[in-house]
Amino acid sequence: MKRRTFLPLLGLAPLGLAYATLRTTRLMQPEKLLFKDDGTIPNSPYPLLLYRQAFAARNADGATWLENQFARNNWTNSWRNGVYSFHHYHSTSHEVLGVYAGTALLHLGGEAGQKVTVQAGDIIVIPAGVGHKNLGSDGLGIVGAYPDGRSWDVNRGLPGERPQTDKNIAALPIPTSDPLLGKSGGLLTSWR
Repeated sequence: MKRRTFLPLLGLAPLGLAYATLRTTRLMQPEKLLFKDDGTIPNSPYPLLLYRQAFAARNADGATWLENQFARNNWTNSWRNGVYSFHHYHSTSHEVLGVYAGTALLHLGGEAGQKVTVQAGDIIVIPAGVGHKNLGSDGLGIVGAYPDGRSWDVNRGLPGERPQTDKNIAALPIPTSDPLLGKSGGLLTSWR
């Protein structure tokens, strides 16, 4: 007998859901991208985490799912939009971007960084200081959020931004939870 049929008969359907969630969480391993300071964009000693096809909902349902999932893990101050079309980074907060619609080619890590295609279902956890830029997109919809609802700034790697942005980044704590996985992995193991 299949688990879906058998567990409800025993009154254990919630355990089946818990098992499926736990199994998915354990299998969800992000890609890790590391970028060095290029003299303009500081980047980070922590890897950018890219979860591919981390959720199934799309469009407005996907945006709502992302907002709820991020908030459940204490990543708030969320917004819906896209990614700026110029290199930029944040010095006052780490950031998560959840793609709920469309596709985009992102340039991560500044000019010397890497070009990465993302699509609906992907989640990107960006450490403070890591540059990101939209090189082109089609129907892109993003939910962004910040650990503890932190305020964010926008820096472009212009003369005079550093050393203050470097001080801001160095003062940031590591978040207490991963925006997707909560307390069970992700940045909690990758950023320590």
